[in-house]
Amino acid sequence: MKMFSLSLATAAALLIAQPAQAALGVGAQAPDFTTQGALKGKAFSFQLSRILKKGPVVLYFYPKAFTKGCTLEAHAFAEKVDDFRKAGATVIGVSGDGLADLKRFSLEECRGKFAVVSANPEVIADYQVSFKGNPAVSDRTSYVIAKNGRITYVHSDLNYQDHVANTLAEVVRLKQAGK
Repeated sequence: MKMFSLSLATAAALLIAQPAQAALGVGAQAPDFTTQGALKGKAFSFQLSRILKKGPVVLYFYPKAFTKGCTLEAHAFAEKVDDFRKAGATVIGVSGDGLADLKRFSLEECRGKFAVVSANPEVIADYQVSFKGNPAVSDRTSYVIAKNGRITYVHSDLNYQDHVANTLAEVVRLKQAGK
C-alpha cells in the first residue's frame, strides 16, 4: 500500500478549489417548475409560473419536514402569512419530501396556512440549494421572486430565524415600489 501525505498548504488549496454551493443571485430568472404539493392536507398540482401571475412569491427551501428547525420555520411563516398576503405575496415551502409527508406537514406544521411542494433533484440543482452535495435534500434558502420571475432577494442560512422577517421586509419593499 502506497502512503502519501499532503502539506497543510496543499490541503488548504484543494479545499479552496472545491466549488462552493451558492444560491441563485438577485436578478436571476427563477427557474419555472411543475410538481405536486399540499395545502391543508390536500394534494394539488403546482406550477411556479401560474402562482407568479398573482404576484410575488416567497419560495423557501427547507431540508426535511418534521425536523426541529423546519418545523419551527413553518410555524414562523404560518404566523406571518397574513402579513405576506397583505403585501401581495404567496408563501410556498419547498423540500425534497414526498407527497405523503407534505400533506401531513402542510396541515400540522404549516397549520393549513400555506402550501408546501416537492422538489426533485433537478429543481434543487436549478435553484443551487443542495444540502452538502446531496441532490435530494435542499439546504435552507429563501427566495423572493417578483411577479416578472426575477429573484429580488436571497437569504441562505441553516438557522431558520431570519428567513421570515427578511423575506417579509422584501415583499413589503416590492409592494411599496409597485412591483
